Amino acid sequence: MKAVISGYGKMGRMVEGVLARRGIECAGKSESIRDFDRTLARECVCIDFTVPSAFRENYRFLAENFKAVVVGTTGWNDIRDEVVAYFEECGTPMIYASNFSIGVNVFFAAADYVSSLLGKAGGYSPYVLEMHHCHKLDAPSGTAKTLASIVEGNMSQKPDVQAVRCGEIPGIHTVGFEGNVDRITLRHEAFSREGFAEGAVEAALMTEGLSGVHEFKELLFSRIGI
Repeated sequence: MKAVISGYGKMGRMVEGVLARRGIECAGKSESIRDFDRTLARECVCIDFTVPSAFRENYRFLAENFKAVVVGTTGWNDIRDEVVAYFEECGTPMIYASNFSIGVNVFFAAADYVSSLLGKAGGYSPYVLEMHHCHKLDAPSGTAKTLASIVEGNMSQKPDVQAVRCGEIPGIHTVGFEGNVDRITLRHEAFSREGFAEGAVEAALMTEGLSGVHEFKELLFSRIGI
């Protein structure tokens, strides 16, 4: 497999390091992916960690030119149907996630299970709190939005979602369920961005022989039997 990194910021550099450790060729890294060689692109999986505005401008180029695409950029959920339809029209496999960390995706499964039980039991009010470094552009995070969607689907209550931007926090997410006599909390804390990069590279490997558009957690859950 050959990989190309779209968005060479902190996450892009982290992905480059993971590719090197795993012996996977990095065929290019670009802050302006639409300038990338189209012939070479057909041989490569593009790993996109840009910003929402860039992905909105670039997704058609990605779908038209790359062998497959892994999208770690968030903040485009409002055009999700449009993006999915275009990748499917082009026949380009895509894997996307609000968070590629293996631990976070297991955390999603835990939140799904607990909120499902509490939705049936009744008497609890949910909330989501997320904390990130001051450089993160979107708030709340894509991960927090995913958690809120899971909880709302199971409890028929829209959880209050709060975001904190401070210092260099890699990422902390808490899901809470407040009852009259007790509180249940689930929490995930990232120690660094490396887990996100590892998961994104794992997703790139999953594109081999894949067709269609998939959310990373669905493929991961299928693999580990959740």
